[in-house]
Amino acid sequence: MKKSFLALALMGAFSGAAFAQSSVTIYGIVDMGLVRDDNGAGAKTSLDSGIQNGSRLGFKGVEDLGSGLKANFVLEMGLKTDTGASDQNGLAFGRQAYVGLSGDFGSVNLGKQKSVTYDIGDNVDPFHIGLAGDINRLFKTSTRTDNAITYSTNSLGGFVGSLQYGFGEVAGNNSGNRKVGVSGVYSEGPVYAAIAYEKLNDAAGNDANAGKKTFVGGTYDFTVVKAHAAYETIKGGTNDDRVWMIGATVPFGPGAFVADYTQSKNKAVDNADAKQFAIGYTYDLSKRTDIYTSFSRTTVDNNAGPTKYTMAAGGQTDKLINVGIRHKF
Repeated sequence: MKKSFLALALMGAFSGAAFAQSSVTIYGIVDMGLVRDDNGAGAKTSLDSGIQNGSRLGFKGVEDLGSGLKANFVLEMGLKTDTGASDQNGLAFGRQAYVGLSGDFGSVNLGKQKSVTYDIGDNVDPFHIGLAGDINRLFKTSTRTDNAITYSTNSLGGFVGSLQYGFGEVAGNNSGNRKVGVSGVYSEGPVYAAIAYEKLNDAAGNDANAGKKTFVGGTYDFTVVKAHAAYETIKGGTNDDRVWMIGATVPFGPGAFVADYTQSKNKAVDNADAKQFAIGYTYDLSKRTDIYTSFSRTTVDNNAGPTKYTMAAGGQTDKLINVGIRHKF
């Protein structure tokens, strides 16, 4: 009987050691708020999901394969918590879905992933690509890349480089719908600086509308205030835009004030520029829960068009205010 107990104890120890080498984490965000939006044609009040950050449910895992090699995966779905529906056009895992390996060489991931400009934009934007001040209303940096292979280096003295290739998967035309991106990020101490370039083809293999993007941005944390700045060129089709942003994050109490000013100038079309001013405040109730409010005012010229800047029509002004709560788990 003693031998049986010893054998069971040894089996338990070994199984525990094996289990410790791999793990799966469930995580997510539930974000809801009230929105008042006047886009020039009329005002609307609504209860919306994903204002500060997109509501989501995710699963991520890692397995230690030995000798510093690890297997990694992420499956992340977007949620519309105001209706319970899936976000990203109803895709099961529309935010991210990839698997890969990491080690001393860096990391290689395969599947649906964030674009090389997305994380940079998130870090540079005082509003973190959310709230009423979302810089992507004017910057138009891409969010995700389908059918992608992404290689990233490990940190080399604070520098990380990434290369991403998205297969277009058009029969008979390997360049059709293809997307290529490259980025370099330096993050050390109070400094964050980044540059990225993306090129997207259309189904015929030619430059897509707004298919060439170069993004440069950074932040510097002075402790009492963090300064933000970004500049982007957008080319292709009727787009030849120059977009810039300056902003600030000011810690105040258990939260922070954020503000930015963004301007877009279209060099290909006359009278098609846009400007946006935004301000907001986030208040931390705990490490996982905060409440927020923000306001933005965006004006566009007559030829800017509604599809480009979310106005009802060119020449309009959009005023957007929201207040809500976000919980992370």
